[in-house]
Amino acid sequence: MRSKKLTISEKTCSLRDVLDIIGGKWSMPIIYILSKGKMRFKELERSIEGINTRMLVKELKNMEANGIVSREVFATVPPTVEYTLTAKGEKLLPSIVSLHKWGQEFAV
Repeated sequence: MRSKKLTISEKTCSLRDVLDIIGGKWSMPIIYILSKGKMRFKELERSIEGINTRMLVKELKNMEANGIVSREVFATVPPTVEYTLTAKGEKLLPSIVSLHKWGQEFAV
């Protein structure tokens, strides 16, 4: 049986693009937590063990810029901010769940 050779060109590699969007250490846990529904910033921060405020802000801004997360600000004092997954972000869930299962089986 012959094995097929996989050739990946840097110009056409969509994997590199995907990793630029969700390759951060905290991106997948954020997406997974937000799959449960809308969350305020502090709820999200408390839900992800080990993340600090600065990193959460950075990851959320990156994901918002890439259309993965939606941010809604309410005019209250202090301001209330809620985050949700966009339709684009929700399409990542099956892949993230698959990676999670793979990790449980092989990375433990």
